[in-house]
Amino acid sequence: MPRKTQRGYYVRGHFVAEGSDLDLELKREAKGDTDRSKTDLKRESEQLQKLGEALLTLRADLMTRLRESHDLPDKLIDALAEARRITDFEGRRRQMQYIGKLMRTLSQETVTDIEAALEEQRRPSARETVLLHQAEQWRDRLIGDDAALTDWLDTHPEADVQHLRTLIRQARKDAQGGAALERPGEARRHGRAYRDLFQIVRTALAGQAADEKDDNDEEATP
Repeated sequence: MPRKTQRGYYVRGHFVAEGSDLDLELKREAKGDTDRSKTDLKRESEQLQKLGEALLTLRADLMTRLRESHDLPDKLIDALAEARRITDFEGRRRQMQYIGKLMRTLSQETVTDIEAALEEQRRPSARETVLLHQAEQWRDRLIGDDAALTDWLDTHPEADVQHLRTLIRQARKDAQGGAALERPGEARRHGRAYRDLFQIVRTALAGQAADEKDDNDEEATP
């Protein structure tokens, strides 16, 4: 039986079979059709599903901002909440596919703002950066200057004085021991007291900043 000849044509020396993906793409280009290929659509679908998965990690304040600035479908909000509750692997996989389907109904503007919110979460805010620097400065002052504890208590009278003194003493002791063992070119190692002191100071400063923000918001409210 003679072999059936495959229908097609040549483009720049390469055979293009009729009905193939390349054939369809070339025909779209010839017609000036800008419709996306199946490959493009599949890739975009996968990207939107991953974006939906990333939404599960978005901070509550950023999610609230998205909901206020965009009419996010209630189905999407509910689907995200349900995904957080599902622990079964297969059940979660199906739920994420459903979230991906809902993500494909969003406008490009909403998708762009979701990406911006996730990027904002990945990067520390200017306020957070300032708090970190302030906490580092206070920690170093408390360890290096006895008078610094009095200054700290003036603005944070609720602090556990005894615990702070214990951490300061231990941090100083660790620093002396570490300096004796330090080798040239090595980064200085700090003990747990040094880290715990930083966390206490940072938490206190963050609480103070939040209280000040609330006060300012109340004053600005007519």
